[in-house]
Order: sequence, then C-alpha cells, then structure tokens
Amino acid sequence: MTAATGPAFPAGFVWGAASAAYQIEGAAREDGRGPSIWDTFSRTPGRVASGHTGDVACDHYHRHSDDVELMRSLGLAAYRFSVAWPRIQPDGSGPVNPRGLDFYDRLVDSLLAAGIDPYVTLYHWDLPQALEDRGGWTARDTAYRFADYATAVHARLGDRVRTWTTLNEPWVAAFLGYGSGVHAPGRTDPGDAFRAAHHLLLAHGLGTRALREAGARELALTLNLSPVAGDPAAAERVDLLLNRQFLDPALCGEMPEDLLKIIDRHAGLGHLREGDLTLIHQPIDLLGINYYCPQYVADVPGAPADPAWPGSEDVSFVHPGGPSTAMGWPIDPAGLTTLLTRLSRDHPSVGLLITENGAAFDDDAPSGGRVADPDRVAYLDSHLRAAHAALAEGVDLRGYLVWSILDNFEWAEGYHKRFGIVHVDFTTQRRLPKDSALWYRDLVTTGVIPDVITG
Repeated sequence: MTAATGPAFPAGFVWGAASAAYQIEGAAREDGRGPSIWDTFSRTPGRVASGHTGDVACDHYHRHSDDVELMRSLGLAAYRFSVAWPRIQPDGSGPVNPRGLDFYDRLVDSLLAAGIDPYVTLYHWDLPQALEDRGGWTARDTAYRFADYATAVHARLGDRVRTWTTLNEPWVAAFLGYGSGVHAPGRTDPGDAFRAAHHLLLAHGLGTRALREAGARELALTLNLSPVAGDPAAAERVDLLLNRQFLDPALCGEMPEDLLKIIDRHAGLGHLREGDLTLIHQPIDLLGINYYCPQYVADVPGAPADPAWPGSEDVSFVHPGGPSTAMGWPIDPAGLTTLLTRLSRDHPSVGLLITENGAAFDDDAPSGGRVADPDRVAYLDSHLRAAHAALAEGVDLRGYLVWSILDNFEWAEGYHKRFGIVHVDFTTQRRLPKDSALWYRDLVTTGVIPDVITG
C-alpha cells in the first residue's frame, strides 16, 4: 500500500474509531451485569439472524488491553465507546455495581496510557431489562433513572474523561425498538415510539444537566441524521420525523407544530409536559453525527406508513440506484457535505463531530495475513473527501470517528454484516487489521487523505 498526497485536514482534527458495548464486550453474565433488552431480544427465537446473541461478541471485556494496543498501533487519537448501563445498575436504578465500573476504570486507564482520548457514550441501546419491565422508554421515570446512572458513571470516570455523550441515535431506539419492532425491545406501537422518543430526549436533557452540574467538561448528543431527497412534500415530512424531531427540541428548545399534529394523532400529547422543552434544551458543546446515507422519498398517495416511520402515510421510501453497501444502503458521500453544511448553517453555535461513518461489505476472507477490502477503502476515501469539502466551506467540524474499529454483533443482522476496519474471527477471536485499517493509519498519521491504494 502506498499513498500520494491528497486533501489535508487541519492540525488538531481528531481521528478515532467507535464501538458499542453490547456489540463487542461479551461477558454478558459476568461480574454482576444484569440483563439488557438486547439480551432478552437476541435470545428470543426469530429476532436476530441465525439466533446470534451478544453473549460473547468480540470478547472485548477480557481482551480490551490487546484491543487498545491495536488502536495505538493504528495511531488513533480517540476511541468512542459506550458504557453498558446493566453493568453499572443491574436493575436499572439503585446502588451501583462496583465491578461494572471497575471494567471501565481499566479501559479508560489503558486508553490514556496509550495516548488515546476516551469518548464515553452513556446510552447505546442496551436498556436494563428491569426498566423495560417497568415501561422502558415509554415511561417518563426512565429518563430520571438515566440521569442518576449518568451521575454515577461520571463520579467514577469524570476525573479522566473529558467528552461525554448522553445518547446514541434516539430515533433508532424509539422507532426501530418501539415502532417497527426490528430492534429491542421489539414493540410495535406507533404511540409508544413517539412516547419513547420524547422520553429519550428528556433523558438527554436531564442527563446533560446532571453531568454539567457534576463538572463534566464537554457534553454531546449523537444523532443519526440524513439529508432527505425526493418529492418536496414527502421530503419535508421525513425530514421532520428523522431530523427535526430531535434537532429542534435539543438545540432550539422547540417542537415543530406539524410534528405535534402527527404525534397527537398517534400518541396523544399527554406525555408532553409544561417545561419539558426547557429541560431538553440544555447547552451542549458537540453534536455527534452518525451518517451512512441520505433518505430518498417520493409522494405516493394512498401509501401506508412504514412501521418505522409513523406519520409517513402517502410517502414511499425508494432506492436511487447505483452502488450500495452490504446493508443495501446507497453510497452517497455528497450527502455528508450537504448534511454538515446544513447543520453548520442552522446551528452555528455547536461544534460538529462525525461519530460514526463506515460501511459493511462482503470482505474477502483473510489470506496471507491480509484482508483486502477495497470497497471499504473507497467508501472511507470518498466520505472523508466529502467531510473535507465541508471544512473548506467553513463548517466547524472537529473530528472523524470511523465505524467500526472491530467487526462485531450487528444488532438484528447478528454477525453476518461486517463494518470493522479490523477483521474478527468470531471462533478464535483473532484480530487482523484489514487494508482499510492500514489505509486509515496512514491518514491519521499524516492528516492527509492517501490518494493511491496499491497491493
């Protein structure tokens, strides 16, 4: 592999990688960890491809030291990981489990010793099952329990962790978990989905306030955001459901009137209380952006709403054609530039961080100590050029965290879809950096996008 010079990123731009607890940790029943909704969901026949679970995953719980050394060898400056709430509070509330916190103590210390900045995400979908049994995110009390949990984790790690993210992708947690039911906890009620979305936002606000009061230095919220292309009426509605439903309350303290009408039709408005928007609209330092592709839509009168998109009646979700990832997602790097410039224009006071970007492909099997993944290299190259184009337009983009550091448990897809820049043999747990990892290492070492990829 050789590299010529390409677009250069500014000094201080943060390069890193990301993961999530349930997807990599394993050790599902060790050291006092309680069950999460994903433990229950993945162990329910028919919910996850091939009956896969996260019981072992990448065994990161036992192999984190080796994984941190791998990150160091790739030159990463930052590692975004999530804390498993059921490790900290097995019942979702009450006393903390010190053995659970001990693991993250060890992880943070290992990262710092390797010169890697820990970026903590407090919620990446693994709600304690005990809280789901009491209503989950459809219950307002869960938001208050989250603030307690956030305070407990900060009390142990706050002296060494600078950057704290409250939630990862609340749209997914709410609408795939409670609307379409393809994610845990597997409910299929549009009213529950909207109630869950609001309570997740409330959890973000309460958690942010608690962390700020405890002395947290940098606070963030991570959203899955996409530009929406297609017929104007359909695009405006889907943008409302996906993007503005979370951006407007969190960053502006507002709830769009057209969205309120949709919510009222499906869930009523009884779960929205006076003062909630003030609680939700807490100052944050960074907006985390998870970008994979735009949404493409068309006006189709009479079309029923997609179960994951209550309120999307008369809208059809379409594929524009052209290349796709192994997930079937269209590859559109220009959409990232469009998204970043829009966010910079609409919310200029908040710094932006790409907290997830990457792709699943059907990689070649390891051969000769190498995993060739040219499609992933091309994907990362094109999207980083799109990010650079946004920087050139004056966007306050602070860094880029590739998804994902390791092949892992890909939620309802089980272990069939590989997003990692490092190959994992799930039988032996052997790690092998793919060509994309070596390409990324060259990039983070120089800050310059490598131009030429050769064998």
